Amino acid sequence: MGGMPPIAAPATLPGTARRTAAPAWLVMVLVCAGQFLVVLDVSVVNVALPAMRTGLGLSELGLQWIVNAYVITFAGFMLLGGRAADLFGRKRVFVLGLALFTVASLGGGLAQQPWQLIAARTVQGIGAAVLSPATLTILTTSFPAGPARTRAIATWTAVGAGGGAVGGLVGGVLTEFLSWRWVLLINVPVGALVLAGAVLWLTESRQGAARRLDVPGAVLVTAGLALVAYGIVQTETVGWASAAALLPLAAGLVVIAVFLAVEARTKAPLMPLALFRVRSVSSANGAMVLAGAAMFSMWYFLSLYVQNVLGYRPLEAGLSFIPHSLSIVLGSTIGPRLMNRVGAKTLAVTGAVISASGMAWQGTMDVHGTYLGTILGPGILMALGAGLTATPIAAIATSGADPADQGLVSGLINTSRQMGGALGLSVLSTVAATRSAAGHGPKALVDGYGLAFHVGGGILLGSIVLMVLALPRRPADAAHD
Repeated sequence: MGGMPPIAAPATLPGTARRTAAPAWLVMVLVCAGQFLVVLDVSVVNVALPAMRTGLGLSELGLQWIVNAYVITFAGFMLLGGRAADLFGRKRVFVLGLALFTVASLGGGLAQQPWQLIAARTVQGIGAAVLSPATLTILTTSFPAGPARTRAIATWTAVGAGGGAVGGLVGGVLTEFLSWRWVLLINVPVGALVLAGAVLWLTESRQGAARRLDVPGAVLVTAGLALVAYGIVQTETVGWASAAALLPLAAGLVVIAVFLAVEARTKAPLMPLALFRVRSVSSANGAMVLAGAAMFSMWYFLSLYVQNVLGYRPLEAGLSFIPHSLSIVLGSTIGPRLMNRVGAKTLAVTGAVISASGMAWQGTMDVHGTYLGTILGPGILMALGAGLTATPIAAIATSGADPADQGLVSGLINTSRQMGGALGLSVLSTVAATRSAAGHGPKALVDGYGLAFHVGGGILLGSIVLMVLALPRRPADAAHD
């Protein structure tokens, strides 16, 4: 699911909608470039993972955290980033987030030790979480309501889809012809250029009313999620009964419980728990967590399979994912049109079924797999289903919320997907490593990757059951539940 774009609700966000002095197209280019970098970095490292492992001597655990460090902090601080943009100014927060992201990219590209790379990816995730919400709010306050704003949001969404989709190809090209370091270093010149343009041409806007910034909430939810993920991956080497796994798991659950207690009592919570009393919000976020847990790891395991087992070079791996990328873009593009014809719930279930069938197929791969027989068909199904599922779930989530909460609910859906993806990667990587440890050589690796896809398909089936039983069929149903 790393290739999926962030989901935007085309709702008018509160704030002073002032036109920028710069041409509209320039605002669009600057904002979309920032969003492109954020989404690209969710998936661009996947193809470079084997090279990173060789270059820095990364363990399996370290390899997972190259991905998870970014995703967890991105998810945990995303809602805080949106609040900060409203409170302190969209331009200021955009510039701060992009600067942090760019500096962290430089640090990651120059890393000499595994911990340095993981730390850089963590800071990158925080920068992305600050930057990404500001990109959308800048658009909604720079373009007047109506066709102009609709086109702007559509372009923003398409650029996000493109960033996620081309991540594998970009990572493959950079790793093949330069080195794995350039999957991070490429952000530095691009980020600096966009940063200069933002300082010179973007116009500041902010929400008029002062609001408290829930920093404790963001720190608690991120720390809790990270501890749970760490505890899960520890079971790979020490087992479920070991204190080394149980203690971080228990600590993570306690921290998450503290987060919920803080959110229930604070005046301006990061995640208003009352929203989850709305059936559409709670059911859609639950379904998105499970769908994210299953779909996000697809690119991770495919990248490892084609390079570690089939012997693809990084560029070949990136090129092999082009049909997958086109499929997810296709699903994201036709999803809104199909949703108007068959309904959001039906489309969400259909997309998840398509993706689950692809996972079941992909799980049958073997050591002597071929591109046409093993990679192409199941990959297209998994990606197409992922693209079809995301938009209707987001639409259902926002359908029952008050207009003033549309932006917040859209942010919650993004957060649920990223958090589900992070936990799913931890679980599925542990499943794969445990199975692989029982054997030797490429056959053992394939057994592990195949089991991960089958377990992922099972998780996705759980999401389908939840959708069928809990998602409201019509927006009107959501509004009255």
